[in-house]
Amino acid sequence: MAKILPFKAVRPTRDKVSLVASRSYQSYTANERDSRMDYNPYSFLHIVNPGYKYHKEISGEERYKLVRNRYLEFKEDEIFVQDDTPCYYVYKIVNREQESFCGIVAATSAEDYENNVIKIHEDTLQHRENTFKEYLKTVGFNAEPVLLTYPDNNTIEKIIDQTTAFRSEYEFTTTYRDTHYLWKIDDQTSIETIQKAFSKVKTIYIADGHHRSASSYLLAKDLKENNPQHTGEEPYNHFMSYLIPESDLKIYEFNRLVKDLNSLTKEEFLIRLDEWFRIENRGIEVYKPSKPHHFSMYLDGEFYSLYLRKTIYKFDNALEELDAQILYQTVLKPILGILDLRTDTRIEYSHGKNDIISVKSKIDNNEYQVGFGLFPASVIQMKKIADAGLKMPPKSTYIEPKLRSGITIYEF
Repeated sequence: MAKILPFKAVRPTRDKVSLVASRSYQSYTANERDSRMDYNPYSFLHIVNPGYKYHKEISGEERYKLVRNRYLEFKEDEIFVQDDTPCYYVYKIVNREQESFCGIVAATSAEDYENNVIKIHEDTLQHRENTFKEYLKTVGFNAEPVLLTYPDNNTIEKIIDQTTAFRSEYEFTTTYRDTHYLWKIDDQTSIETIQKAFSKVKTIYIADGHHRSASSYLLAKDLKENNPQHTGEEPYNHFMSYLIPESDLKIYEFNRLVKDLNSLTKEEFLIRLDEWFRIENRGIEVYKPSKPHHFSMYLDGEFYSLYLRKTIYKFDNALEELDAQILYQTVLKPILGILDLRTDTRIEYSHGKNDIISVKSKIDNNEYQVGFGLFPASVIQMKKIADAGLKMPPKSTYIEPKLRSGITIYEF
């Protein structure tokens, strides 16, 4: 049963939240980061990129300590304030396409992660887990929630609807034209109702944030082992998450681009593909797959449709039904010689929010030789793979919503 708790968030003041909120650090180029920090002294980027103050790139433990210092300065200057009582936070995003995402920011249990109540569908890299664990241990806070999804629940939905009927604590629009809203739930009756409703949920799934979850679990384990007075109630036993119902989750595909045909001619490559797929040349007509197990391919100025030969390819488990895995098993590995999807520099990924024309453009510009378009995975597929204890290939899903950092902060 899921243990989902309210917490005392550290938050920007209402007048500064739009200035503080930032995308994830990795999503900016160096020039973009510098530009934003040049003109916005309130950006959360000043906290996570403390070397900017000294015009120097700083890494490792030295950077972590400076991140902690910048964070404390934001609190001292009352850019950040902490709520007096534990709360749940309803967070809603309406994007430029007018798609709406609404869920609850809360503290989730590291023990639930350990006991597989919170399930994963993606492999993590141990060195990244340990690096982020040490970061969390030094800075003492988490400002970017893990995205979790749970089965639609009428009780929770009713409270969210009641809460969002009133004026929000925050309402601001980003330069991406996404509008963000946040409401605070602090009345005890609603808190108890939400907590009880989640306690009846048997399984919650990580949609995005596998490394953050793993690092938070490792941190909880470390601090528990070094605390002789450990009770299980300490803040380090939990990590901040954004929980949304499954019906609100939006999954896009990641398309694949490959730099060469592994020494094959175009004709030899098409003949090898014919073993696994029915191939149709669609010429210059832009083609995107419309259902699972259909793929698009762009090669030498032309689009192709690839239909999997299901009499040849066998589905032995939930992972084998995933299009990203099918492409790896039939094309990327045996024909193009790409063995490790995490490290091979010959392959690149373009998420489905980018138009398929962006894939075409990169190939036409000779950056890559062939591109593959995939049909997006479903929430049901993701859950089946997680339930079976299997792991998707890297870049199998591009999931929305994407939250801004620095809006709610969880202190350990």
